[in-house]
Amino acid sequence: MADALHDQQFALSRHLRDPSLHPPPPDIEDRRLAIYRDLFFNNIEGLLAGNFPVIRKTLGDDAWRALVRRFYAEHRSQTPLFPEIAREFIRYLESRDDDALPPWLRELAHYEWVELALQIAEDETPMHVPDGDLLTGEPVVSPFAWALAYQWPVHRIGPDFRPDTPPAEPTLLLVRRDAGHQVRFAAISPLVYRLVELLGEGGRQGADVLRQLAIEASVDDVPAFVELGAAMLVRMREEGTVLGTRPGP
Repeated sequence: MADALHDQQFALSRHLRDPSLHPPPPDIEDRRLAIYRDLFFNNIEGLLAGNFPVIRKTLGDDAWRALVRRFYAEHRSQTPLFPEIAREFIRYLESRDDDALPPWLRELAHYEWVELALQIAEDETPMHVPDGDLLTGEPVVSPFAWALAYQWPVHRIGPDFRPDTPPAEPTLLLVRRDAGHQVRFAAISPLVYRLVELLGEGGRQGADVLRQLAIEASVDDVPAFVELGAAMLVRMREEGTVLGTRPGP
């Protein structure tokens, strides 16, 4: 009896995920099955549409629903948590080797997911001295400030802009969550991107980080660069990208 129920449950779940491939269990009215088919799929489609509104609009309704249906039928999620469904959708896109997909789709999905990820992130804020000296101390980067690099101009892609080839230069963005839990996006230069990257490694005074950045950039006047960099660190602290400095022993 238990085995028969188990088999029926699996037959039903396979049918609900992909009715075109798996027949329904016997003796269940199709009208009732249709209610469950629509309910389950529409829940997932609506959730993903809320997480990826730009992709939905850019692909159009038919292509979007076809993509979600393939995800629904083919992907085996690693978590049952609804807030993680968007991340599972990205994993599905990354696992596909499909030339039919727009080449920028995976990066655009990640870009749209970042906002949700930062909104729900629960990282612990590290200990820091808010007004510490950013040159002689070790700057502390907020765990809610991410420097991101994309091959495609993800912040510009939409229904009216679907590029065929990536630009020569990458798209560099700083995404951060402010004190009011609002997620802010800003385009940044390669120098700022590298600065955030070096600061995130930790373990060094701000002045040492700026000197390394000057050497990497082949700057002639290193002291002047460090002076300008100090002002940049102050602005980063004012906006919340840098929290302060690491407490002393």
